[in-house]
Amino acid sequence: MEQRECLIRCRDAGLGYDNKALIEHFDFQVYKGDYVCIVGENGSGKSTLLKTLLGLIKPVSGEVALAAAVQNGAIGYLPQQTQVQRQFPASVFEVVLSGFLNRSRRSPFFHKEEKRAALKNLSRLGIADLAKQCYGKLSGGQQQRVLLARALCAAGDILVLDEPVTGLDPMAAGTLYENLRKLHKEGMAVVMVTHDLRSAVSEAEHILHMNEGEYFYGSVEEYLQSDYAVIYGRKCGGL
Repeated sequence: MEQRECLIRCRDAGLGYDNKALIEHFDFQVYKGDYVCIVGENGSGKSTLLKTLLGLIKPVSGEVALAAAVQNGAIGYLPQQTQVQRQFPASVFEVVLSGFLNRSRRSPFFHKEEKRAALKNLSRLGIADLAKQCYGKLSGGQQQRVLLARALCAAGDILVLDEPVTGLDPMAAGTLYENLRKLHKEGMAVVMVTHDLRSAVSEAEHILHMNEGEYFYGSVEEYLQSDYAVIYGRKCGGL
């Protein structure tokens, strides 16, 4: 059996701010090609975990290690959008190309290879025809696909998404999930924070449930048999 590369590993980690851990003794790993959904109540530590994985904050204790393939900004990140970002006055191509700024670079200019890759990622998501349009004038679903293309420009082997379907209509959300399915099938690891529990258990392979200093991490099948799924499922209107 082929052994997959571990892209992210948390060992006995304490996650939090100012030396105060929201969650302790946290063990978590993401392998190449994984599809993980992170669920749980607000304030349970989901955003803190993402910021730690992205290197924006350091763990309070323990270890959070990234494989060489995803170091130096090579994690494709799709954050929650703000109203200001939705009105950003730049072309679609410029927004997508800016994804390369996440990588360590010596030149302030974009190379031909980067421009070709940006166009390729627009094509992968079926929005190459939008390249010259103003990003701020697009629909919410179109903007999310543009931001996903931008994240792909930064991504080595992994995409990290924070509530990507929030504010999208059902059709746009369905398109986003379809694109993530395609990228995952191509070998991309996907780590997504979501409140959409039904889609989480139907799309993902593994579930990380965070809850007031405790957590569950396992396969979807294991999660559905756990108390976490029963209690949280009731709060979310059932599975």
